[in-house]
Amino acid sequence: MEQFEGTILTGESFEPVRGRVVVADGRIEAVEQTDTTSTDIVLPAFVNAHTHIGDSVAKEAAVGLSLDEAVAPPDSLKHRRLAAASRTELVTAMRRTLRFMERTGTTAFLDFRESGVEGARALRDAAREQMVDPFIFGSEDPAVLEVADGFGASGAADDDFAARRAAVREAGVPFAIHAGEPDADDIHPALDLEPDLLVHMVHAEPEHLARVAERETPIAVCPRANLVLGVGRPPLRDLLDHTTVALGTDNVMLNAPSMFREMAYTAKSFDVTAREVLRMATTAGCEITGRNAGVVEAGRAADLLVLDGDSDNLAGCADPIRGVVRRAGLGDVETVVSSTGG
Repeated sequence: MEQFEGTILTGESFEPVRGRVVVADGRIEAVEQTDTTSTDIVLPAFVNAHTHIGDSVAKEAAVGLSLDEAVAPPDSLKHRRLAAASRTELVTAMRRTLRFMERTGTTAFLDFRESGVEGARALRDAAREQMVDPFIFGSEDPAVLEVADGFGASGAADDDFAARRAAVREAGVPFAIHAGEPDADDIHPALDLEPDLLVHMVHAEPEHLARVAERETPIAVCPRANLVLGVGRPPLRDLLDHTTVALGTDNVMLNAPSMFREMAYTAKSFDVTAREVLRMATTAGCEITGRNAGVVEAGRAADLLVLDGDSDNLAGCADPIRGVVRRAGLGDVETVVSSTGG
């Protein structure tokens, strides 16, 4: 049994409570309000809702390139680098990225994994004995579902995914798809596939949002990647007003997969509250995957992040939630607790 004391960001509203969290066998046993001298801040660990971890073999290689030049299948720089990397190079690079993600407070992530069955197996190997748990959206053929947790489509304009969507539905696992990244042209075709998750939706318009709200389709947004690729800014306030929105860091080649950096950029650049951003970085990703975490309350999986609230960076913050979302970083991390145990 372990105990973590300090200011606890409790429940779905992240209400700050002075007390302790009691953990046993990977579960939160109790959240107790009590006097404590600890200055730590205890909150849910992060869930990175959209990544391409395979891009770990090409960090910063796409600087200055357009969306198509950088990542579009099949001939972009990204795909050339993936094809050129040996399996050992790929697994080693992904494993190092996972270690960085864990140190920055992430215990789960939703990855679009290229290269079909072999690509999914490579990520499984990279994640073995790590504290960061992958939810893998596999690619190419539905046979990938033998290894992956769902299927991830590049975009409705890239191919005809109807047959693969039917196979994924038959398998009873999630189907996710990129939509509305360069423009709005592929959003309706993506929605026609009745996805379980949409990624980006930078160019979503009212007619698209009405369809999203009708089916309660969640969306993963990646504002920093959109900025780097010059595709625009997601209408984040409108998205939040229509459905569940989760936060992701997208391609490792474009940005470090730090949820601290993604939260700070989002909170300072969009019409959102710190609480909304923290929910996007924690609870929302758990809801999308059915993970019993993302909230600090009894009975939940013990995926927790403990920050030093008296660090030189965080000491004196007027509000712990704003401090976590807008200011905190790797240097403030005291402990990361994962229910998977590594």
